[in-house]
Amino acid sequence: MDGIDAALVRIRGSGENAEVRVENFICREYSDAAKKLLLSSGSLRAGSVSDLNFLLGREFAAAVFDLLREASLETTDVDLVGTHGQTVFHNPPSLGGNISSTLQLGEADVVCEATGITTVGDFRTRDIAAGGEGAPLIPYLDYLLFSGTGKCVIAQNIGGISNCTLVTGGLAELLAFDTGPGNSLIDSVARFDSGGKKSFDEDGAIAKRGSVKEDLLRSLMKNPYFDIKPPKSTGRELFGEEMVTRLFLLVEKKDIPLPDLLRTLVEFTVCSIVSAYERFVYPRADVGEVILSGGGARNPVMITRLREKLAPVKLCLSDDYGIPADAKEAVGFAVLANETVCGNRANVPGVTGARDATILGKISIGKNIVNV
Repeated sequence: MDGIDAALVRIRGSGENAEVRVENFICREYSDAAKKLLLSSGSLRAGSVSDLNFLLGREFAAAVFDLLREASLETTDVDLVGTHGQTVFHNPPSLGGNISSTLQLGEADVVCEATGITTVGDFRTRDIAAGGEGAPLIPYLDYLLFSGTGKCVIAQNIGGISNCTLVTGGLAELLAFDTGPGNSLIDSVARFDSGGKKSFDEDGAIAKRGSVKEDLLRSLMKNPYFDIKPPKSTGRELFGEEMVTRLFLLVEKKDIPLPDLLRTLVEFTVCSIVSAYERFVYPRADVGEVILSGGGARNPVMITRLREKLAPVKLCLSDDYGIPADAKEAVGFAVLANETVCGNRANVPGVTGARDATILGKISIGKNIVNV
């Protein structure tokens, strides 16, 4: 919830032959009204959820216009918008409930109507309907980007939640899953402490002053999620506000200084990633490189600890492959939108656990489509 990522992507072709080039990228901050509703989304009544869905649609459309201004383009220069939406609930099959579901807000019809551009949204629901986790979906992009490196690589994204993709050979051979927390806990603690004035610990400055509380770290690493075998996915329901509320009490009661809590949470993210590799990835492949993207790639404390824990495996940023680390997820959903309108199945059943490969997303026809 740190903002709306918007990438301008030039795509030629589709499927495994698609060529992808990033032209521009911005991050637009959410409005105060949207932030307030998002932070209380777990307790909103149906009417407020409906309003938030349309409000976020307007915000996503505004991000499109900001990006086009940045690139000196008009809406008529763009063929397609792909919008992931803001996840407010995710209940995948791996959690063992009677009903599996997922909910991303940010109405695609609102984006389409505001911009006039054909818009694809709601990507995760079809995979859930097919018995899958609904996540991760970015492995499709990881395969397109990194399958030609000539070595086994892990594409690691550290957003709110962390996810990894092992790229070895063909698309059907991908292994990918959510490793656990990314920045969600760290960002929420920074927000709690600042009364909402800060949305993250910039450059890891506060965490850098702290020390790891080993007892707390050991307790956090006992979370049952880490024992589940892939395919699996998770979200803020597990690593979000509820957990942070309990953890921040330690600061309020002066049991743990704020820098120590943030430093411990950075270590928690790092250890959960490395543990996931050791348990589920390294037994399958001799990994030559880890390619990092997401907001966590801009946290020097996290990067340093990942490099130390992963050695001798090389750690680099997706920037080295022409994809800005902050932009990769936005690029991924541009690619998935392209696959949708081309009629291609873009989930990977071996990754999500779905029964079948499916076409993802719903299409809102824009003014740029004639004779409809």
